[in-house]
Amino acid sequence: MKKKILIISICLFASFTIVAQDKPNIVIVFLDNFGWGEPGFNGGGITRGAPTPRMNKLADEGLRLTNFNVEVQCTPSRSALMTGRYAIRSGNATVPMGEGVYGLVQWEVTMAEMLADKGYATGMFGKWHLGRTEGRFPTDQGFDEWYGIPNSTDESPYSSLTGFAKSGVVETYVMESKKGETPKKVMPYRLDYRPLIDRDLTDKALDFIDRQAKASKPFFVYLPYTATHFPTMPHPDYNGKTGNGAWADLLLQIDDYTGELLDKIDELGISDNTIFIFTADNGPEAMGFGNTSMTVETAINGSPGPWRGSLFTGFEGALRVPFVIRWPEKIKAGISSDEIVHAMDLFPTLAKIVGGVVPNDRVIDGIEMSDFFLGKTEKSGREGFVVYMGNDIFAVKWRNWKLHFKEQDAWNGELITYTMPRLYNLYNDPQEKDNVLFPHTWVPKIALKQLENHVISLKQNPPIPSGQKDPYEPK
Repeated sequence: MKKKILIISICLFASFTIVAQDKPNIVIVFLDNFGWGEPGFNGGGITRGAPTPRMNKLADEGLRLTNFNVEVQCTPSRSALMTGRYAIRSGNATVPMGEGVYGLVQWEVTMAEMLADKGYATGMFGKWHLGRTEGRFPTDQGFDEWYGIPNSTDESPYSSLTGFAKSGVVETYVMESKKGETPKKVMPYRLDYRPLIDRDLTDKALDFIDRQAKASKPFFVYLPYTATHFPTMPHPDYNGKTGNGAWADLLLQIDDYTGELLDKIDELGISDNTIFIFTADNGPEAMGFGNTSMTVETAINGSPGPWRGSLFTGFEGALRVPFVIRWPEKIKAGISSDEIVHAMDLFPTLAKIVGGVVPNDRVIDGIEMSDFFLGKTEKSGREGFVVYMGNDIFAVKWRNWKLHFKEQDAWNGELITYTMPRLYNLYNDPQEKDNVLFPHTWVPKIALKQLENHVISLKQNPPIPSGQKDPYEPK
């Protein structure tokens, strides 16, 4: 009888283990304005003033995508990641500039909600930028826990700027909340806390991972760091550490924090059952700030690598960001691919992997790519996408070609609209300067088909208006 009980117990334990393995933990490190050319695995690292051994090791252990694309502004990119949809559909195609309502309506289904429905503990630590009013915070959108900032880091200098105190603009706060609770204001988000916040975000993420692993519960950690967004201010522990300036210090800091997360996962013995993704929201900043209280070190331009452009443009430098995904024994190590993948593809792909439900009552623009990520096929299934800058269509990307209708060189550059679109071959011309529309007029005949389908879908399923309040149901 004892022997039978032991055998039954072993079988039950094995069954439980298999179930647990069917639901891998998921960690997404999402950097802010972090260009393609920053990490060592993309040619950066030491050429940017600081080695990135942990990022490089991560790339050696996983799949590196050289053609991973996002939207070209912070809010749209985060919306696409969370919903699997072009940000134009959710009413979040631009970063919010006013004080009104913005962000995701409750009708939208986020990645966190999809995973929570599958029994995941969901924690977010960092920058949200998808709503700052009642009903629009992360813990209203599927996260069990949140610590971070609702908006963007460029608001941290406000209190130190002349005229702000009497402006009537509401100061940004660091906030904290749990699901079902009203978010609490922890402290004003000012320059004194600006260098410190990412240390706290890392510690809270490590604690969350530790707690959920010990509870044997699958978890989702979304870690949208603030560090690489203006103003560039490394933690005191890293300030001056490289001797190569604030940006290099910050790059070293990010590399170390990434290493801490990976070490924690290894230490807990859950690395084989954890999907770890390292990427960013858009390409680098390229800013000139004029006469402010910031030092020149806080306004260093980022590196898009070989690509042209920075955020708020339609060029590859805005669209392509670093990307590595590691899942030991499931995703082949040390592999690189130049297949086109978009941030909105992660929602349906992760849903497929964990057995989650993708909403079928709305347009989902993301493509399910689990076979591609798991090495069962060399093709991602995506041949291109529509390039938005705000609410405007700037370009269409198809394979190694880009067809531009509008261009601007920077966030404050002159907007040029072309009578005839410009066509670039990205293999021959990564800087997108040599217009080869003639004799390649065959390319638009194919590339524009996806734009036609997209425009038709917008007419059939009108976008949610920007600033739409809840409750919302599509007509």
